[in-house]
Amino acid sequence: MSILDLFAIPGNSAEHGGQVDQMNAVIHWLMLVLFIGWTVYFFVAIIKFWHKNTAKASYTGVKSHVSTHLEIGVIIVEAVFLLGFAFPLWAERTDTFERVVANDKDAPRVRVIGRQYSWVYHYPGNDGIFGRTDNSLIDGENQIGIDPDDVNGYDDFLVANGALRLPVNRNSILQVTSLDVIHNFAIVPMRIQQDCIPGKEIPMWFKPVEKIDTFVVCAQLCGEAHANMKGALEVIDGKEYYAWVKQRSEDAAQKSQERRGTTVQTASR
Repeated sequence: MSILDLFAIPGNSAEHGGQVDQMNAVIHWLMLVLFIGWTVYFFVAIIKFWHKNTAKASYTGVKSHVSTHLEIGVIIVEAVFLLGFAFPLWAERTDTFERVVANDKDAPRVRVIGRQYSWVYHYPGNDGIFGRTDNSLIDGENQIGIDPDDVNGYDDFLVANGALRLPVNRNSILQVTSLDVIHNFAIVPMRIQQDCIPGKEIPMWFKPVEKIDTFVVCAQLCGEAHANMKGALEVIDGKEYYAWVKQRSEDAAQKSQERRGTTVQTASR
């Protein structure tokens, strides 16, 4: 049994999640030790320095250097955490992304756009290339401002107020951003989260190891309806995923062609 089980944290469903859970478990055990130590000290101080009618003031203060040694010890422990646990785990994640995932042309890629108070998922379609976007093009029909004249965006499609779909056992890359304020895209069972910053796309990646229907939340206070900014993640079979992408992409390309045809006819008149 892990100490994390006491907090009812959802089970891990990502390849890297075991390392994250292990580090969190170690940190929580040490937090427990600190909690017990400070609690004992608290009651000792209460008893030792309880108000007494015969109390005598000390004009010399503490002469021992124990407190200094304790402070140095705390600094050393924190340095061990950073250098021994956090930094190596982060370095492994970034190194793997640069060496493997970024060079995997077939890895599913999805743009995640946060907005008050929902998520929009932008898939690049069958060509695997995202169309150009421009916030000045956003309107009631073009939710994220995809350039209708960019050939790379003809087969792009959006999932708004729906589930993010990804294949199981494949490295998946998400490029997160925001249209308004800072949000935080978090999928707890996948042990990932990342701030969504307006005007900036930040990549994040993970590898689901099991089929699952789970939740997506915004982990950054973003306004009055922040609590309603929930979403869903569906990890499905690879064949089902690619068939779904193919169909949605073809539908988007067909609509784009019809729209361009209508535009040409209108202009010719």
